[in-house]
Amino acid sequence: MTYQALTMLAAGIGIPVLAALNARLGANVGAPAAAAVVLFAIALAVAGVAVAITGPAAILRVAGQPWHLFLAGVLIAFYVLSVTYIAPSFGVGNAVFFVLLGQILSAAAIDHFGLFGARAVPLSPLRAGGLIVMAAGLAVTQLAGRG
Repeated sequence: MTYQALTMLAAGIGIPVLAALNARLGANVGAPAAAAVVLFAIALAVAGVAVAITGPAAILRVAGQPWHLFLAGVLIAFYVLSVTYIAPSFGVGNAVFFVLLGQILSAAAIDHFGLFGARAVPLSPLRAGGLIVMAAGLAVTQLAGRG
């Protein structure tokens, strides 16, 4: 496995951990939005250190970028706020499983059409079958959780 694959595996492991931790923080303080603000403040500090280490001059080029690229910030805020509000009552597993289904569908569309400058990877029948198997696996986890 390459370091890229291992890094993405670690990031994937982190998503449900993030959801569980922030949902608990939101429940503990009685304000999921406050928990999200704390999460983003810490994330900003960590990202700031990474920029300082890897190349602070790049931050100056951000201002000239197309406005639609900044929608990623809206999407991450939506994810964090929604999982922080919903996971305590819906369950972290349920929340993350549906997030995974959304990721599978959107990743397939982004790859197939080469959206947002991504490398185009056509949706072959074999790849579509793999996506269906993954979605079916998520469905099975949902059905098994009801038993």
